[in-house]
Amino acid sequence: MTAGGDVILSVENASRRFGGLLAVDDASMTAGRGRITGLIGPNGAGKTTLFAMISGFIEPTAGRIVFEGADIAALPPHRRAIAGIARTFQIVQPFAGLSVRDNIAVGAHLRRPGREHALARADEVGRLVGLGDKLDDPASDLTVSGRKRLELARALATDPKLLLLDEVLAGLNPSEVRDVVPVIRSIRDTGVTIVMVEHVMQAVMSLCEDIFVLAQGRIIARGGPAEVTRDPKVVEAYLGHGAAARLVAREGADHG
Repeated sequence: MTAGGDVILSVENASRRFGGLLAVDDASMTAGRGRITGLIGPNGAGKTTLFAMISGFIEPTAGRIVFEGADIAALPPHRRAIAGIARTFQIVQPFAGLSVRDNIAVGAHLRRPGREHALARADEVGRLVGLGDKLDDPASDLTVSGRKRLELARALATDPKLLLLDEVLAGLNPSEVRDVVPVIRSIRDTGVTIVMVEHVMQAVMSLCEDIFVLAQGRIIARGGPAEVTRDPKVVEAYLGHGAAARLVAREGADHG
C-alpha cells in the first residue's frame, strides 16, 4: 500500500450511526496520491455512507476524515470542493436546458470566475472525457453513457486533487465500460487521485491499484486486486457463508 508521505486521503476509525443502525463501523482506509483506489463490497455494505462521509454530505459519528494532513470531517461539501475534492453522483442530473459545454463550465467556474476561461476549461475537459464532438449539443440529448461522461467532466472541471467516482460505470453496457475505463486512467495520468465505488468488478480489477472491501459497515480486506479477490473473507461477503471452502474444494477437484 502507500507510504505515509504519499497518502492524500485518510479515513481514520470512522463510524456513522443512524439511530440504532451502525451503517459504518470503525472503518479506516487511505488513498495514495496519484493512484486509483477502489472501495467495493456487497449491496448494503455501507459504501455509500462512507463515500458520503468522505465527500462531506454526512458527518461521521466518530472518527476522522483527513485530507492533505487536515481533519475535514466537519467541513461542508462546498468547502471540500474549494480544498480540492470533487465527486460524481450515481443519479446523473445535468442542467437539461444548457449545452454540454455550459454544463461543464458550471464546474469550471469554481476556479475560473471569468466566463471565457471557464468555457475554455470546459472545452479542454470535454475533449478529455470524449465529449469533444458533443459540446454544442443540449445536455438533454445525451445517451446514458454520454451523461455519465458529462458527470465526470463537471467534477473534473473543478480541477480537483481528489476525484470521488460513485458508480460512474453503472448502467453502461460492456462496450461502453471498455470505452470509459481508459478515460478514467487518463484522468489519473494527469495527476488526479481517484477513489471509486464500483460494482463492475472487471473494471475495478483493471483500474485500481489499491482496493478496500467493506462488508456490514466494516473494512474486511485491503490490498491489490489479485490479493483481495483471493481473500476468503471477501469471497464469503459476496457469495455467502461456506463459499470460500466450496471454491477451494472445487478447484482441488478440477486439478485432481
